[in-house]
Amino acid sequence: MDKRPETIIDIQSMLPSIVLDVRYYSNDNFMGRPIDGYLAPKAFLSISACRALEKAQNMLASFDLGLKVYDAYRPQMSVDHFIRWSQDEHDTQMKSIYYPDLDKSALFNKGFIASKSSHTRASTVDVTLVSLSSPSFQVLDMGTIWDYFHPSSWTHYNKITHEQRANRMLLQQVMSDVGFMGLAQEWWHFTLKEEPFPKTYFNFPIE
Repeated sequence: MDKRPETIIDIQSMLPSIVLDVRYYSNDNFMGRPIDGYLAPKAFLSISACRALEKAQNMLASFDLGLKVYDAYRPQMSVDHFIRWSQDEHDTQMKSIYYPDLDKSALFNKGFIASKSSHTRASTVDVTLVSLSSPSFQVLDMGTIWDYFHPSSWTHYNKITHEQRANRMLLQQVMSDVGFMGLAQEWWHFTLKEEPFPKTYFNFPIE
């Protein structure tokens, strides 16, 4: 098991105002239970990624908006847990919420789950937009929930409302402007273009 480098930090140590909803620490995720390696409801990123995220947060604040983080650094042990789960065809308790139109066996074959994740390099983050003035920082309507395994989660999917498309495009534009690159298959997923650990897959727990 790895030791956390000093250049990978708790996001809230730099951005105390950012909203966290660390789903892999909870039961509210596609597996329906806490994931290996998530020992606390925290989010870690490289300092470089945190600085870029801070710029995005500041840009959005002028519109009374902010970011909510669903996931950031993800230990390799967590990815390995995903793989073990994918091989158990009988464990489908969250199918109706996260992958209603897919057989579980297809999640790996179609690339929704992989043996290596950019999250494990500590400069990838899953985010959405929230209203700073609303009660409990209400999430803006993006057309799907986070981690929804379906074509409607593709960034440029067009069978959604004008408002939902506009919200997705705002998120994409802001994150691109501060140095992140989006993922075509997931509107919430962003990787720092100049990530400091492009070939390193870390395995320290989140605690």
